[in-house]
Amino acid sequence: MVSFTPTEDQQTLIDTIRRYALNDVRPIAHEHDEDSKFPANVVQKGWELGLIPTVIPEDVGGFGDSLSAVTGVLAAEELAYGDLSVAMSVMSPALFAYPLILYGTAEQRENLLPIFLEEKFAPATAALLEPGISFDPNSLKTTATVDGDKVHLNGIKAYVPLADNAPWMLVYARDSVSGNVNAYLVEDKSEGVQIENREKLMGLRAMPMYRVNFNNATVDMASKLGGAVGINYANILNRQRVALAAMAVGVARSAFEYARDYAKQRVQFGKPIAQNQAIAFMLAESAIEIDGARLMAWEAAWKIDGGQDATREAVLAKQYADKAVLFVTDTAVQTLGGYGFIREYPAERWLRNGRGFPTFDGLAIV
Repeated sequence: MVSFTPTEDQQTLIDTIRRYALNDVRPIAHEHDEDSKFPANVVQKGWELGLIPTVIPEDVGGFGDSLSAVTGVLAAEELAYGDLSVAMSVMSPALFAYPLILYGTAEQRENLLPIFLEEKFAPATAALLEPGISFDPNSLKTTATVDGDKVHLNGIKAYVPLADNAPWMLVYARDSVSGNVNAYLVEDKSEGVQIENREKLMGLRAMPMYRVNFNNATVDMASKLGGAVGINYANILNRQRVALAAMAVGVARSAFEYARDYAKQRVQFGKPIAQNQAIAFMLAESAIEIDGARLMAWEAAWKIDGGQDATREAVLAKQYADKAVLFVTDTAVQTLGGYGFIREYPAERWLRNGRGFPTFDGLAIV
């Protein structure tokens, strides 16, 4: 049975991240979005919350807590409640570290996980998404061709977070013979890896993302994550889906609460606009959509933690949250009226970020 009550440790984590989101993230979110500037100091403070070191095994110097998807979605929602760009930036190293924890060989974990135990933010990342219409993570165009003890990677990846400063990148590619998807640990200095200019996006403007070309980039076979066994790609995709669903809930919650409070305070024709039926109904529908999306994300995360096949639940949670966040953020803009279209108010930023969730495959993981 799914429990709707966080454990004591989970509640402490929620409260800690919420304080960080409100006190550190919210005050700088507008400025950094306007200037497309990476908030390095705030991301560093988020890193110091220790979300990744706490789940690194003790045998390589971590704290050894289990990698719980339920705890992850609770944290992801609160981070995104502050700002989506900061949330994804703080958690971008998890795109590399979490699959390494789950599927890395003993040697891979011993060599690379200590990177994430440093006090300074470790901008490792992952490359999954590819340019083009109707991206399908199960039909990757990036290929991996085995040549003796070497692997040649060819293809183009888009929306790669923090790629310009990442010393390591986890690259997903389709085996040129079997067609199976594997992941490869690629150093930034590897020959054939070309980081292009920063992507110019409608949302997530404070989070630097890049297109990366792999032109016969060559790595050792030892760089294949999991060695001969490889990875459970379906599980990684499901963890990414529930993370994005939870972040969509966080963005939607931000927009809803702002619009609700505005509607209670904004007086027209002698009464708060919240008393107008059209606005009251939209806000009520927003609250329903948020709770529905949250519960679906929790259910999928609970099944992941139970070792069950959560593909159906994760896909449904992601699809529902994609639509819910767009509805809620658009409702917030409508509630503010003309002010909703002014960039000095946060509603338009939440709408821009919310609109992008259907295209954010591979940008978060729990």
